[in-house]
Amino acid sequence: MEKMNSPCLRDASEACFHGCCPAPALGLQSPRSTATSTSTTRASTSQYHFTLATLSSLPNTSTQYYYTNHESLPSLEESFSYFIKAFPQYSQTHQADQLRSQEYYHLNHVCLDYIGHGLFSYSQQRRRFTPTAHDPAMASSSSLPPPLLLDFPESHFFDICYKAVSLKSQVVFNTTSQEPELESKLRKRIMAFMNISEEDYTMVFTSNQSSAFKLISDSYPFHSNRNLLTVYDFKSEAVEAMTESSKRKGARVNSADFSWPSMRIQTRKLRKMITSSSSSSSNKKKLRQNRGLFVFPLQSRMTGSRYSYLWMSLARENGWHVLLDACALGSKDMETLGLSLFQPDFLICSFYKVFGENPSGFGCLLVKKTSSSILKESGPSTCIGVVSLVPPSSSSASTSDKQNPETSVKNDDECRGLDHADTLGLVLISARARFLINWLVYALTRLHHPNSENGPSLVRIYGPKLGYDRGPSVAFNMFDWKGEKVDPALVQKLADRNNISLSFGFLQHFWFEDKNEEEKEKRLETCGGVVTKTTTEKEAKGTAFINKERDKSVYGQRGISAVTVTIGLMTNFEDVYRLWAFAARFLDADFVEKERWRYLALNQTTIEV
Repeated sequence: MEKMNSPCLRDASEACFHGCCPAPALGLQSPRSTATSTSTTRASTSQYHFTLATLSSLPNTSTQYYYTNHESLPSLEESFSYFIKAFPQYSQTHQADQLRSQEYYHLNHVCLDYIGHGLFSYSQQRRRFTPTAHDPAMASSSSLPPPLLLDFPESHFFDICYKAVSLKSQVVFNTTSQEPELESKLRKRIMAFMNISEEDYTMVFTSNQSSAFKLISDSYPFHSNRNLLTVYDFKSEAVEAMTESSKRKGARVNSADFSWPSMRIQTRKLRKMITSSSSSSSNKKKLRQNRGLFVFPLQSRMTGSRYSYLWMSLARENGWHVLLDACALGSKDMETLGLSLFQPDFLICSFYKVFGENPSGFGCLLVKKTSSSILKESGPSTCIGVVSLVPPSSSSASTSDKQNPETSVKNDDECRGLDHADTLGLVLISARARFLINWLVYALTRLHHPNSENGPSLVRIYGPKLGYDRGPSVAFNMFDWKGEKVDPALVQKLADRNNISLSFGFLQHFWFEDKNEEEKEKRLETCGGVVTKTTTEKEAKGTAFINKERDKSVYGQRGISAVTVTIGLMTNFEDVYRLWAFAARFLDADFVEKERWRYLALNQTTIEV
């Protein structure tokens, strides 16, 4: 535990309190606690004032006042005036609004269903098929509205090509000197964006997030390092693929538990799993060297819960190899202090739609060079997932790309998604998301059903509510006036019909106190092959997870399906207001039935509500 109190770690902890990285959650006390105590006091004061500001961000600021009818909601203009009074610093993020108006003006949809970097700009879609500045029609006025998106075929400046190679071979034997120029330039650009040194890490391009996780599980020596420990409060298809692969190699799989309903990590249990071993051997040094793989995200993709970097440090001290899942991090979050101090052995990130429409979901797996020796050769059947970035096919490339494909990466359209994040910077992006997500959470909790002295709440939040350091995601469910839960899939469908994109998933690994035993049985449901937006029904049934070593009445397939939304790089106040106004429509007891008849009137042949 001495390393936990080193000066560099104390500095990182202090920085965490100021929003640079997730706040510490280990509950560990430092004997030299003066600096930590001062930081904690400042953090508490900041949290208090921030909460007060949030509570004043709506008209009728009394905590006893609820909106019981969607027609009683304040207008967008009035709501924004209260919002900007509560958070005057939001006006300092106007650069993001300018960027959205210039580069993302094609958005006519509220996009709250993407994680991490998210959207691609209009320029990346229209690219070389648009008139150039030399076109007289375009040169006459720069304020002319853009042409319709359908006028220009979609284009991308690279494709992915699968490689029949194991992860170990790709990391150990593949040299950057053998890379095509296009792939080399993109690799350097991405590593610079993520603030990761090429001296420390080797980057491997993967077909998607799930393939990156499976490549690690297929190559990790679970035959000697027998444990897999994960920290996820939701059902993740990628993690489940890793889990099943590791089980086939004899791994013992465990997961962190999360307190209901705050969704905070059960710190004592997790610390015990990290520091203890199921083996009875007395050779503690050997046990520490062969503990296993610790899979750790810095924040929950669904609930917005954030977790401390210090868990990685504790795991490393106790002989675990650490895989950091950075897929849920937002733009520029990799610039936080923590990564440079707690270098993980492996790191996975996803670049969903950052480089244009196709290929939209490729991922990156980074392997620490000093840790590459632990990888083992996998069988031929598991050598799937490593890809190369190659020039686009003739059907999708522009004429100029065909003539000189290696120079396409030099075009300013190409890495525009990364450039936009670099332009805005970590402070602006984080502050903007903080204001918007907290306003949304508070606004949703102000919606209550009418016709009773204390009408039931329309929305139930899972995980953190108001908080300066909460993440940009929130998980919630809608409940009707009788207290019955509205199916999240139905909420998603109706939202989509109102030009609002949401996601839904499955929360799990809850821990209930004994006094909440009755609530546990009432709240938890069986997953039974829950189909998320990115999972087909066949895949969901095939990956249904049952942890036979644990209490089946609590774990495994028991959990809660919930709606989830995420504030992204280009989200603005109007987006979150439109979601709030849509949610308020459920205060009308006949809203769902009215939607059914409305679409019947439009002569739709299939009604699925």
